[in-house]
Amino acid sequence: MASADEPLYTMAVAVRLTGMHPQTLRKYERSGLVAPARPSGNQRLYSASDIERLKRIQFLVEEKGINVAGLELALAMTDRLDELSNISSREDMQSAIEDAGAMSRQPMEAEGAA
Repeated sequence: MASADEPLYTMAVAVRLTGMHPQTLRKYERSGLVAPARPSGNQRLYSASDIERLKRIQFLVEEKGINVAGLELALAMTDRLDELSNISSREDMQSAIEDAGAMSRQPMEAEGAA
């Protein structure tokens, strides 16, 4: 059985699965928001995890109006909170929540200092 991180889908399939334009997928890759595997030359292969991440990005952009600059922060926060499913202790969970909260305040604090 394939893992969620195993690259399986070409860009053409990723385009069909997400409904995104190929140039949009390339833009998100250049921005570091998704990192498809390139096992043979220049061909991008997307994993099931990559497809889910692209769908999350699509939701954040289309439904929540987040721009590409805001995606990095939003994804970092959700990635950190997703780790909660692998954390067993209450203290570790609380720490992860506090870390995500601190990430969300950083841009506002930086704007206030400017």
